[in-house]
Amino acid sequence: MAVVVLAYILAHGLTAMLVTPLQMRFLPDVTAFASLVYLPHGVRVLSTWLMGKVAFLPLCVGAFLSEVLFTPAELRVAMEPVILLSIAVGAASALLAFEAVALAGHRIYARQQAVIHWKWLLLAGTVASVINSVGQSLVFSGAVLPDHSYAVLTVYAVGDLIGLIVTTFVLMFVFRWLRVLSAAR
Repeated sequence: MAVVVLAYILAHGLTAMLVTPLQMRFLPDVTAFASLVYLPHGVRVLSTWLMGKVAFLPLCVGAFLSEVLFTPAELRVAMEPVILLSIAVGAASALLAFEAVALAGHRIYARQQAVIHWKWLLLAGTVASVINSVGQSLVFSGAVLPDHSYAVLTVYAVGDLIGLIVTTFVLMFVFRWLRVLSAAR
């Protein structure tokens, strides 16, 4: 569980320190609410895939600690109940997506499949992105200007999906590198 918390904090920190400043130059009205490359979504989806329902709690803890570490205090205090609700929506989005895919007849949790089917994992991540986008848009509806609401919804969906893809590729390369290192010994 600690690995999930640390992975979430690392992913959030990379997003906050690298992606957000760059995105702020091009989409300042949307950047306060959503990221075009939200790496923690990859952590959400992959953790839920591996751990199932148990992932919800460490994802909430990781998201909470990330907010404490990377959100300016004046903004965090002003929106605290909204932030807590946002954390719950984000942590639940992957779980809801995996359960929706299961209702459609495909149980794709890691323990339920002998072979990894990346297309199903990406489908679950896409469904989770949509759930999270709609949920976050509702959570922040009082803070987002009406004429920016569709842009925020779109950036949430695209950013979550890109974050999942980037996280998945990075992990694939890390695991491949570890296999090469262990074979060389």
